[in-house]
Amino acid sequence: MPIGKLESVELRKLWQHEEYDFSKWLSENLDSLAEAVGITLAEPEREVRVGSFEVDLVAEDGNSNRVIIENQLEASNHDHLGKVITYLTNLDAKTAIWITKSPRPEHVKAIAWLNETTPSDVAFFLVKLEAYRIGNSDPAPFFTVIVGPSAEAKDIGEKNREMAERHVLRLKFWESLLARAKSKGVLWHASRSPGRDMWLSVGAGRTGFNFNYLMWMTDESAVELYLDTGEAEPNKATFDILFAKRTIIEKAFGGELQWERKDEKRACRIRHTISLGGLTCGEDKWPTIQDTMIDAMDRLVKALKPHIAELP
Repeated sequence: MPIGKLESVELRKLWQHEEYDFSKWLSENLDSLAEAVGITLAEPEREVRVGSFEVDLVAEDGNSNRVIIENQLEASNHDHLGKVITYLTNLDAKTAIWITKSPRPEHVKAIAWLNETTPSDVAFFLVKLEAYRIGNSDPAPFFTVIVGPSAEAKDIGEKNREMAERHVLRLKFWESLLARAKSKGVLWHASRSPGRDMWLSVGAGRTGFNFNYLMWMTDESAVELYLDTGEAEPNKATFDILFAKRTIIEKAFGGELQWERKDEKRACRIRHTISLGGLTCGEDKWPTIQDTMIDAMDRLVKALKPHIAELP
């Protein structure tokens, strides 16, 4: 049986003009694109106006939501990327399909980012268009989805948004805590700048020793002395020296502490946990939590500092 050779056909030989030739053909053969992207496409309209611009095609998906289709028989460019976003938002569409001869890497990345960051019911497709024939056969278009929506992408986007919200809340919380501590004359962390981590740390006057404020998203906060010199054996030995003075230290602190030697790990800690709520408990509760944390940190530093200074 003879086997033909697949030959590429230049797109401009099939459709000289995007708007008058390719868009017209696509509106009459929308099933080819629909099969490639995996969604129903029907009721195409050509040259739908958006302000002073015109969308190449507007169709409907299986749920009667608008789908905008932007065609480009050349390499992708910033102009068409802007049009895709403009058309989708102004026409209140749920899906955008950008067809191009050659998707540039920066536009692949941009469409992937849009799929991650937009709402779960919004989808962007970047589709590569090619054409082939075998021998003297009629040329056939070939659509390849380079990047499209996925549950994984939306999940990544949601997690990124949650992380960004956490960072904003933490920064605001630490700014407020440092200001309140300064107003109270508790200056142990005065040299520190607020950050987006769940902890705010300052050295305890000895390498590997840190006094930390900690704030979780829900339920709890804490203050602690964290011991990590980089080696487990010295950490445990130092912890044991301090633990031998537990009664004296807790009396100076004014309450019990959590002594966590953590034999299965390298570091150790001496912690006081505060169960008044976490970062998301409501900003109206932050002052009470912060005042309690500041008071606990002041007592913890004063209780431990003299004994840290006496360590060999």
